[in-house]
Amino acid sequence: MKILVVGGSGMIGSRIVTEAANRGHQVVAGSRHPEKISAGDNVKAVQIDANDAQSIAAAAADVDAIVMSVSPRSGGDPLQEADQVSEAAMSAAKSTGKRLFYVGGAGSLVLPDGTPVTDILPDEIKPEALAMRAVRDKLQQSDLDWTVLCPPGDIQPGEKKGQYRLGTSELMSDQDGKSAISAEDYADAVVNELENPAHAKAQFTLAY
Repeated sequence: MKILVVGGSGMIGSRIVTEAANRGHQVVAGSRHPEKISAGDNVKAVQIDANDAQSIAAAAADVDAIVMSVSPRSGGDPLQEADQVSEAAMSAAKSTGKRLFYVGGAGSLVLPDGTPVTDILPDEIKPEALAMRAVRDKLQQSDLDWTVLCPPGDIQPGEKKGQYRLGTSELMSDQDGKSAISAEDYADAVVNELENPAHAKAQFTLAY
């Protein structure tokens, strides 16, 4: 399989690149700063403007799937930033006919009682969460072949355990009430889904 990862130099994107390459897939890792990407036998680093549909489409010409790992953290309005990137990604996916896999946010999930996670978030992170939920909503209304994987409450660099639980729309926690996953296991779940699609046109989530 050949995969394009937009945001391939970021905390999550870089681990998706590594996981896919380690499994023998060919990876095109795109970033505004391709020099930050460790190219190798299975990894080609390219410069991509995530706001430009043509830039994404050109890099996706001969891949099987487009993975978007781009957070709205450029300093502007998160809603506007996420909207611009998602419009470019969706346009590129439509013009190339490729599957679109989006790294989502925990703010798109609900609590066990049905309360949106965004209702309990601190004001400083709520705009980004609402922005990523809006992207999920746009994908749901599209006719694209899309998937969104929402992380749990906490995702940090760590180790790949290869053991975690999958869910759909509810924020998951362990028996101690901790909602977490390592970025490495998140990447593992992404590549598993790309290899064996089980959530076409759907959102899913994971946690230990």
